[in-house]
Amino acid sequence: MEWWQEGVLYQIYPRSFRDTNGDGVGDLRGIIEGLDHLEWLGVDGVWVNPIHPSPNDDWGYDVSAYKDVHPELGTMEDFEELIDDAARRGIRILLDLVPNHTSSAHPWFVDALSGRDAKHRDWYVWSDPKPDGSPPNNWLSMFGGSAWEFDEPSGQYYLHNFLDSQADLDWWNEEVREAIDDVLRFWFDKGVAGFRIDVANSVIKDRDLRDNPPTTDDDHLEIQRIGQRPMYSMNRPEVHEILRRWRKVAREADPPRMLVGETYVLDLGVLASYYGTGDELDLAFNFPMFFTALDGEAMKTTVEQTFDHLSEDSWPVWTGSNHDGLRFPSRWCDGDERKIRIALMMLLTLRGTPFLYYGDEIGMTNVDITREQLKDPVGIRFFPENPGRDPGRTPMQWSADDGAGFTKPDVSPWLPLGDHRSVNVADQRSDGGSILNFTRDLIHLRRRSEDLRSGEQSSIASPTGTFVYRRGVSTVVVLNMTDAPNSFDVDGEVLVTSTGRALEAGPLELDPFEGAIVTQS
Repeated sequence: MEWWQEGVLYQIYPRSFRDTNGDGVGDLRGIIEGLDHLEWLGVDGVWVNPIHPSPNDDWGYDVSAYKDVHPELGTMEDFEELIDDAARRGIRILLDLVPNHTSSAHPWFVDALSGRDAKHRDWYVWSDPKPDGSPPNNWLSMFGGSAWEFDEPSGQYYLHNFLDSQADLDWWNEEVREAIDDVLRFWFDKGVAGFRIDVANSVIKDRDLRDNPPTTDDDHLEIQRIGQRPMYSMNRPEVHEILRRWRKVAREADPPRMLVGETYVLDLGVLASYYGTGDELDLAFNFPMFFTALDGEAMKTTVEQTFDHLSEDSWPVWTGSNHDGLRFPSRWCDGDERKIRIALMMLLTLRGTPFLYYGDEIGMTNVDITREQLKDPVGIRFFPENPGRDPGRTPMQWSADDGAGFTKPDVSPWLPLGDHRSVNVADQRSDGGSILNFTRDLIHLRRRSEDLRSGEQSSIASPTGTFVYRRGVSTVVVLNMTDAPNSFDVDGEVLVTSTGRALEAGPLELDPFEGAIVTQS
């Protein structure tokens, strides 16, 4: 077993984790200060969202320099200190790689704009207009509108699957591939343990730029929302060659490094393909599970189908929150603490690697944000129908003090604070029955239990709306995901319940939205 298979990983949005210089923006030194918390919690690795220089049109996902640190977040020396301090605690650091596109402010694209003969012109996807002057095809941006922007001086369109200031690189170009290989090696030399790869499934585009087909009623609602099936603008078969190439670069490093992909596909068979035959991604984020309701039958179906599709060479990854999809305590649980606890129990006991998003461990929920407070271009464009991603990116709630322990009391944070008076790390750490201590106990139980770290998983028949499964030789997880009490024919010693109730050995009687972990001799 690799460290990332047995361990628990934690995602940090750096601008929102901790501000150490009083400018209202989290920084690398704030992550360093937070390492004591992460070590106490028991996490094994940390994925840090983009730290590179950027105009922040898309808050770091518009990179203007791949081999440097955004001055607002710190310095390269700060980053090196973070790597060293984390290593002393047994924590690995993963960075975000954004290979699909660069900022329009990146020197490569600035050069590309200088003319059709520019050195970096064919590092990006360019195409002539149709005879009527319209874009080359019907592709739509994930952020709304056409995916093409016209460059009047050269008379061509360039592709941007996101903002028009995020120009798509042309991954048919070998020089682009070599340049990103070099970026990987640069950060491996700095000590990063691997990368989370942004839109890993979508970097290469159809060479003939064919039109995408319309959606149908059979498509997932998330695809219907876009308005077309991204058959040619994303998810091309040639991407697997690129993933195998990255995997080789990661394995050639000493020690070998790992790759986890943002694989935004809603078909589990397609998701499984991004593992290859054990030669592509190490982990691929499971968005079908992300969009499954917190219902025993639904979760059981998604989890079982995931196992059915993955090969023996593939290892699942589970998460309920992230910087794009908002927070599971709101999306799955509507802020109900019983549901938050049972969701955490599920995430931390399924066979696979769990990722926690900063604040999951205390049950942080999405924050209501006004139009004037928005920073996310998605929210700004679609408010109020869609407030965007900012509600799940608000500052970490460290304490009940003014500033929430995130920033100085008299400083306005870059995004508004949530309910830090009621939900924060300091108060929950001193409360043995809190969500925080419950999460820590689950992580440490997982660390002690070979069954939970690496054991096989099989479902056990249970009442409608519940989810019961065996892990390894002797561990059974019982999740009553209904609003009624339920009885379970599961005997053995109850190690922990999601409510903190002490239960005797014997057939289990669980309250609504209560879970238990049982060991059997």
